[in-house]
Amino acid sequence: MDLLSIDSLSDDAIAAILGRGEHWFRFNREARRASDCLAGYTLINAFFENSTRTLLSFEIAGNRLGAQVVSMQVEHSSIKKGETLEDTARTLNAMRADTLVVRHGQEGAPAELAEIMDCPVVNAGDGIGEHPTQALLDALTIRTRFGRTEGLKIAICGDIKHSRVARSNLKLLTRLGAQVRLAGPPSLMPSSLGEISVDAAIEGADVVMMLRVQRERLEDELGDAPGEFLRLYGLTADRFKRAAPHAVVMHPGPMNRGVEIDSAIADDPDRSLIWLQVENGVAVRMACLELLTADRGG
Repeated sequence: MDLLSIDSLSDDAIAAILGRGEHWFRFNREARRASDCLAGYTLINAFFENSTRTLLSFEIAGNRLGAQVVSMQVEHSSIKKGETLEDTARTLNAMRADTLVVRHGQEGAPAELAEIMDCPVVNAGDGIGEHPTQALLDALTIRTRFGRTEGLKIAICGDIKHSRVARSNLKLLTRLGAQVRLAGPPSLMPSSLGEISVDAAIEGADVVMMLRVQRERLEDELGDAPGEFLRLYGLTADRFKRAAPHAVVMHPGPMNRGVEIDSAIADDPDRSLIWLQVENGVAVRMACLELLTADRGG
């Protein structure tokens, strides 16, 4: 079993991951956080794009489960000498890895590697494709706060066009019974989606998830002046008032404070779930690694 997309997960698998995620969340708050359920297994992280939260959470998750965790130093690898991605996969496969976690700038790259690898492959983000474990941790975070996802109104706002997080969340949260609204600047919205203003998306929402502008993926600069994006499309205190009185704010990170979100909202201890997302990232990735290993007979 690979974890390449939300679509690759059955409803039972999603329920199992979220359930075990709750278990590992409690486990991670204990004084001692060491399990041996993946003892003797080797986890390789191959990140071809920069990462803080996802890479470190997979490293911590693997270590807390007792696995041997190796993070491949891509900048020092033979890829820099011209080795193909496929030959790199064959090399890692020959080393008998038990799980390969991949982040890559090319959409579909993890699926290509999964065709070569004998072990499970986890998509930790592929270009503008998907980021399934982020969606799973977001769902767990929402469930932690509200006790459910079904029936909630969730606004995802910002650079939708280039967001693998938005794509995976739309698939997962819709399957879990939430009503998802996507909104952003017209130039940062996929042409397949109808236009809806950020204000309209946030109106009455239970959850407001903001996304950064992925300027590294833009063909043309936005040309926005300092503070302009926040005023027009970002989450300000005035704009947040449109949400439900109990609404919470989320952000998958990295945040650009003062661009897509005001710092005061991001740091609000009562309404911001941003750091809970990070904490749940470790728990959900522990659950994913556990499920994939069990699927192999571990």
